[in-house]
Order: sequence, then C-alpha cells, then structure tokens
Amino acid sequence: MGADRKGGDRRTPARAMAYAACGVVLLAGCASMPDNGDLRGVESTPRQDTQVRVFAMPPRDDAPPSEIVQGFLEALTSDDPRYSTARQYLTPRAAQKWEPERSTTVLADGPGTEAGRSGGREEGDDFSFTLTGAKVATVDAQQSYTPAAGGYSQTVHLTRDKKSSQWRIDALPQGVVMGKSDFQRNYMSVNKYYFASNTTAAGSGQPMAVADPVYVRERVDPTTQMVRSLLSGPTSWLRPVVRSSFPTGTTLRKDVTALTPDDQNKLTVPLNDKAARIGRGKCDEMAAQLLYTLQSLTPTVDEIALRADGRQLCSLTEEEAVGVASRGSVTRPAYLYFIDGRHRLVRMASSAGGTAKADAVPGALGDGAKALRSVAVARDEHSAAGVSLDGKTLYVTSTVTSSSLGEPVLQSSGKTETDRLTTPSWDAQGDLWVADRNPAAPRLLLLEKGGGQPLEVLTPRLDGRINAVRVAADGARIALVVDKDGKQSLLIGRIERTAGSGDQQSVSVQELRSATPELEQVSAVSWAGDSRLVVVGRESGGVEQVQYVQCDGSIPEAGTLPGLTEVKSIAASEDSDAPLFATSKDGLLWLPGGSGWRTLKETASAAFYPG
Repeated sequence: MGADRKGGDRRTPARAMAYAACGVVLLAGCASMPDNGDLRGVESTPRQDTQVRVFAMPPRDDAPPSEIVQGFLEALTSDDPRYSTARQYLTPRAAQKWEPERSTTVLADGPGTEAGRSGGREEGDDFSFTLTGAKVATVDAQQSYTPAAGGYSQTVHLTRDKKSSQWRIDALPQGVVMGKSDFQRNYMSVNKYYFASNTTAAGSGQPMAVADPVYVRERVDPTTQMVRSLLSGPTSWLRPVVRSSFPTGTTLRKDVTALTPDDQNKLTVPLNDKAARIGRGKCDEMAAQLLYTLQSLTPTVDEIALRADGRQLCSLTEEEAVGVASRGSVTRPAYLYFIDGRHRLVRMASSAGGTAKADAVPGALGDGAKALRSVAVARDEHSAAGVSLDGKTLYVTSTVTSSSLGEPVLQSSGKTETDRLTTPSWDAQGDLWVADRNPAAPRLLLLEKGGGQPLEVLTPRLDGRINAVRVAADGARIALVVDKDGKQSLLIGRIERTAGSGDQQSVSVQELRSATPELEQVSAVSWAGDSRLVVVGRESGGVEQVQYVQCDGSIPEAGTLPGLTEVKSIAASEDSDAPLFATSKDGLLWLPGGSGWRTLKETASAAFYPG
C-alpha cells in the first residue's frame, strides 16, 4: 500500500536516504501524518532508475500510530521480496494472516489517510486510519491486470502492545494498494505464452503461441517470478482457449529459489518429477513456452534447458523455437499495403520503410477495375479480401497471380455506406472475419479459408454495433471497435470454437473487456505486438492522440506517440521492428524510429500490414 504525492505537499527531509554506490534507496517511513480529520496523500518514492533498488526502513521505537501507518505504506512500495520489513509494522498474528500477493489495487493519486479513533485518544491502546482514493486498476492473485473505477475505502487498525508499549497494525485489508506512479515503478508487464487450443498456423500446422500478459515486480527476480507464473497456468480470462504443454502439477524443484542464466545466456530450469516422462516433442514445446516468456526480460535468455529426475530432458535455442511454434511477433511482413488514389491495392517493401516505390499488387484488386473501399491481405500474403467502394460487396482473390475478380463472397443490404461491411481481417489459420453493420441485421461473420457459407459468430453481451474488426495473429483473441450511443470503445474478446454437426463449427466471442477505458472515441486500431495494440482516439473533451495500449487495458510506459490529426487508418505489425504507417488528410505518413511523422508522396486512403 504505497502512494503518489497529492497537491503541493512537501517531501519530509528524512524520508529516504540514497546509497548511489550500491544502487539502493532506503525508505525512512517517518513522515508526519495527521491525527484527525483532514485527508492527505501518502508521498510516493520518486521514480528511480531501473537499476536502483528501494528498501524500506523498519519501525523506530516509540513511533506513534501515524508514523507506523506511513512506514507500512511506504514499505509496500519497496523492493523487499517477501515484504519482510512491512510485516515488522504488524502484530505477529496480523503478519501471519496478511497475504500481500493476493491482489494489488492501483489508485490514481495514492491513498489518502483519514485518522479516526476506535477507543479514545492516541494515548489509549487502539487507533485507526481509513485509506481512501480513486481506483484505476486491480492486479489479482494470477497477476492479471483489470481496469477499475470507483472509490477505494479500507480501514487499518492499530493496537499498542501491552508489554513493549509499541504501536502495531493488527487489522488491515488483504493485498497491497499503491498509487499509479509507484505501481509503474514497481511493476512491469510481461507476456507469458501458451498455445491456442483450436487453431494452428496455416501452412505449417504449428501450434500458435498466445500471449498472456501479467504484471510482476520489476526488481524482485522477475525471471523466477515468470517461470513460476507460467507453470501455474494461464489466467482465468484466457484459459478456455489455450493449453500448456507442461503436465498438470509441474513446478520448479522444491530446492530451487532463484533462476539465473549462465554466461552464455542459457537458463537451466529444474522441474519436479511430474515432467520426468515427457517425450521430446512435448519437451520442445515446454522449452518454447519458457523461451518466449523470458525473452523480454534482462538478462536475456537465448536458450532453455529443462531438467527433471536428475537428467536433462531437452534444450532449445531461439533459432530452434521458430520450428516448434508460430508466434505473430516473429513473422515479419514482406510488404506494407495501401489503397491509392485510384482506389486500387498497391504495396511497398516493408524493409524499406517509407523510402520504397509503391507498385500495384498482382491480380484483380490491383488492376483498378473494381474501386475499393478497404482491403485485408492474408498473413501468407498470397490472397486478399477487398470491400467495394460502396461497402456492399466483399471479394477474395489472389495477390500472387493475375486472375478475375469472380463473384462476391458476401454482400450487405445496408442502406448507406456506414451501414454496410467493415474492413475485413484474416487470422493465422487463414479464416476471414468481417462485420455487417446493417442495422436491420448486424452480424459478425467468419468465412472459413476466405470462402464458403458465412458463419455467424455469436457475440453474447455485446452492447453496441461493431465498427471495426481486428483478429490477433494467434486466432485466439479479437479486437472490436464498438459504437454505443455515439461513443466508440475498443473491446478485446477471446475466440471460442466448438465442433458442431457435420463439418460446421460454432464460433463465439466471449468476455469482451475494454482495452481503452479512458477513451471516449476510437477511430483506428491495429495489433502492434503479441499483446499490444496501437490506437487512435481521444478522451472526453480531449484531442485525438495516437498511443499504444495493452490488450488487458493497461498503458505501456512509452504509450503515447507523436500526434496526428484526422487519422483515417493506422498500420502496425505484430513484429515491432516493422515501421508504423498511417493515413490522414495529408495522405500516407511514416513514423521512423525516434522522430516525428513524415509525409510520403503516395496518396492513400487506408494503409495496413497483412492480417
């Protein structure tokens, strides 16, 4: 339970002592707090370099109740692995019952504190404080982040020990609460990886790796935290559509307390006997899960070796993992595509950034015979789906060879352009998704392999009309821009597939959740990583901005991008090395790394990567 500063409160001089030589900051925990009435914020630790460790100070003798609460709150924002210093502010019984790992509540400005007496004056034997604030998010016991709103109010009760006469906390809420800036300093978002249960990569048939983002404490051995989190299984939201290759009950060997890569960036992971009898193929999948999970951490892991029952089961390098499982963020698109001023499909080499010359795409969508409003290119870049300029008809054709357009695979009977077909989207399995916005019969549709009888996708609890559809590369998650009473929000749902009668399957989008709780309007969106999207939108009363968001609704530290106005489309790839493009009133724009948007000579109404 830590906090951010509120208003213009001055920092207490004794709050922290920095030991720069050893990279340690000690929280003194002795700032003054009110004894009655008014609300104040608990001051936060200033943002530190990631190499600086922050540790708390234990309670000093004869500290009053206000100082005990202050010290305890600050101790919870430290890098103490097991909160051992924080427990020193509690009675022995409270310390034993308290479970800080149960949850983390994130407040906008940190907890305010209101002093109140439970049984007389501070000279008595008990005292209480009420912690208050505005909730931003919660992180549950599975380390899963969920945006939250509303007020926070919890009581911390203190008692004076009859023998030592020292004040200690004897009743407190489970879990941890802290302000947003302390949360950003203490925690980081990391993807752990599982495999899609019912989808495989088109062509290779490999399992599709699905990112499951969680938050871990950044300077408290994140490598070991992430291995334990991966072994514990997927979060509840994702669990219905993914599987793990680790046998049920697999954990780290009991004597393992920390995991560290060797000087060759190889990490050896000793497992219990549940994993001792697995085959080589399953072992490679387990190693791939671990390797993908740990690659974003420091120190870098380039190879995983698994051990159980006193022997090595298998080892897997980064290069070998590509042959075990497909992952969207390691598949670089060959081209950036856009619709030019003649309403035809053109492309330029993605490796050239914005410096390449655009050429018409081979086939019927590039010859200009049919004016196009929107297009989606399949992830193998061998075919594309195009929506006619009036939004009525959807065509699917080759982008490799010249061919006739053929008959439309789908038609909408909506009366206006905005009441017809959305931009389509391809998943990694080669299936095509599109929404028909006809108010008389709004539907989310799936065309298996881009053709055949359209399958209506069930969308229980969807409140509003779909304006845009973007399927994740893994085929297990989908992003929908939904219009409700004039407001557009970005929702993420999981895709559930079940076998039906004959060859027909039932497909539904379940448990839609907001990825942009602070935005009132979302005008463009694209997946920009395994669990990250780039969004164009604005808050209520604000200006349009381009920013990254996580699919769990959190915002990365470097979330905001250089601004644009009147953005029509945004093009990002799951491969973070691919440059970002957009279209606006100024035409086609390119965002080179570390600089502002650059306007290109090409005229374009929509830009996009495969997918």
